[in-house]
Amino acid sequence: MKNIVIGLLVMLVSFTTQAQEKKNKNAKYTIEVNGNCEMCKKRIEKAAYAVTGVKSADWHIDDHVLHLIINEEKCTITDVKKAIAKVGHDTDDIKATKEDYEKLHGCCMYERK
Repeated sequence: MKNIVIGLLVMLVSFTTQAQEKKNKNAKYTIEVNGNCEMCKKRIEKAAYAVTGVKSADWHIDDHVLHLIINEEKCTITDVKKAIAKVGHDTDDIKATKEDYEKLHGCCMYERK
């Protein structure tokens, strides 16, 4: 009887672990990305699409929000934020380096916080 109980507990733990590891193939995220104009929109979306696993990227100029759909089996939201920061745009928690920011066109230089 004791062996049966232990066996059931081991099976339960293994099933729980497998369920937690499952990644979403259509995970939706909304992140804040600083920018000013249509050139920024193209640059931000291009940087997002350059990350393997990004299915959709749509940045809105009016509210500085990027709507993403990603395959979490292929990338993470942090991967996308790093790619966007690399082209000079700050996200809600990953900031572009000063050097990357200064490479932006004059009209694209947003006010940094």
